[in-house]
Amino acid sequence: MVNITDYTIEELEEYILSIGEKKFHAKQIFKWIHRVGVDSFDEMTDISKSLREKLKENAYIMRLEVLQCQVSKKDGTHKFLIKLSDNNAVESVVMRYHHGNTICVSSQVGCKMGCKFCASTKNGWRRHLLASEIEGQIIAAEKYMNEKISNIVYMGIGEPLDNYDNVVKSVKLINCPEGLGIGARHISISTCGLVDNIRRLADEKLQATLSISLHAVTDEKRKEIMPIANKYSIKELLDACTYYIMVTGRRISFEFALIAGVNDDEETARALAKLLRGMIAHVNLIPVNEIVNGQFKKSKPQDVDRFMGILNSSGVVATVRRELGSDIDAACGQLRQKYLDEQENNK
Repeated sequence: MVNITDYTIEELEEYILSIGEKKFHAKQIFKWIHRVGVDSFDEMTDISKSLREKLKENAYIMRLEVLQCQVSKKDGTHKFLIKLSDNNAVESVVMRYHHGNTICVSSQVGCKMGCKFCASTKNGWRRHLLASEIEGQIIAAEKYMNEKISNIVYMGIGEPLDNYDNVVKSVKLINCPEGLGIGARHISISTCGLVDNIRRLADEKLQATLSISLHAVTDEKRKEIMPIANKYSIKELLDACTYYIMVTGRRISFEFALIAGVNDDEETARALAKLLRGMIAHVNLIPVNEIVNGQFKKSKPQDVDRFMGILNSSGVVATVRRELGSDIDAACGQLRQKYLDEQENNK
């Protein structure tokens, strides 16, 4: 049995031909699965019964199950715990903005990267998500909320560029006009700094926005909080970013989690401005999420404002990310952690 949900239109065309059917059926089937979001082949009313039966014998439509949903009383943010077919679980968060709904999707079960301020890494890495499992989070959330989603950010559990092939394929599924049809410019892919794959992504020319988790201005400080810094220096990372901008013409967003007493001082702000000056970039300042048993505390509001002011006055555009879902474990990994703890306690 094949997971037909994971096929691009081109792959679906090849599959349809391989089972002795006409190629044009691929677009019909793709629309039913990805745009309409049907759960069974019987719902595909413009497909012949004989083809539906053939599909039922040889393929299946993969759908994800919402295990839990927390809704913020403050701002309507929805945080989903989503069950996969192998009983693993990931998180997705839907945030409401004036320009539409944005979903933060996971790309892996767990994470290998080991960033000290992130709950996603606490139970280690289990596996990559398939492209259809990444897109499936969007379909599951839309069905649950009965609302459309217009923007996608790959900033949930996992390191997107560590799951490179499936992430790129998922962008193509999401972007496809016969499917969800969400434009690449409404998609943002985050990375902690896998330099080689940043260059690969540039060459894909997807027109998605690249977000870099930077969080420090020296290699020494970055190594303290982000193990990936032991493999790639900040210079190597920024060189890859410059290449991405040159090839795609797209602005890069630099994520900078402000941690009290660690990286929120004036000297760091000035050094960051110097690093990024002249680059087509935007700095997204994020008061760090305080995770359970975590060692880091978020910066004070006045320190955040001072940091932002120094960047903006130095010619580097900086904004503070609006804090959403603060009352519902909205930091990546925390809801999954509770689920894993409950499973362990019930053994």
